[in-house]
Amino acid sequence: MANSLQEQLRQAGLANQKQMTKAKKAKNTKEKMQRKGAVVVDEAAELVKQRETEQLERDRALNQEKNQQAEVRSIQAQIRQIVELNTIDERGDVEYRFDHGGTIKTLMLTKEHRSALIRGALAIVGKGDALCLVPAQAASKIAERDDQWLVLQNKRDETIDDVEDEYAGFEVPDDLMW
Repeated sequence: MANSLQEQLRQAGLANQKQMTKAKKAKNTKEKMQRKGAVVVDEAAELVKQRETEQLERDRALNQEKNQQAEVRSIQAQIRQIVELNTIDERGDVEYRFDHGGTIKTLMLTKEHRSALIRGALAIVGKGDALCLVPAQAASKIAERDDQWLVLQNKRDETIDDVEDEYAGFEVPDDLMW
């Protein structure tokens, strides 16, 4: 088996003498050009290189998309964990109504939780129909990650306590007759 590949192909009938001489001439001219220092353009090598760069770009784009999806899943897991750790499960007998997505929802709360929710010390968070009552600090952490989870958070206003007690400076006489 000392025959070259070209000779074996010719003997098998896959190539003829013309094709063999043409291939030898092309090889010889390429070698001559390289010896002279002329730039030999290998189209096949350029196509392979171009395809490799295109494949690398596609791979980078796919990896970036996968990384973004993983980051979104990570953020959603963090939010669920914050909600699970900070949920106030205690329900009461006082109704609190609020607007959620164009519909009026009702939560049954204790008086203390209702007043804290009105003052802004508590907030309502959730995705879809699953709503939870959490402290305002937890709600702000959730809103930093994804503000779509925040359903209701009243602004914290310290003057509300003063408004409720606006007549504290006036004394009511003991002998007042009605």
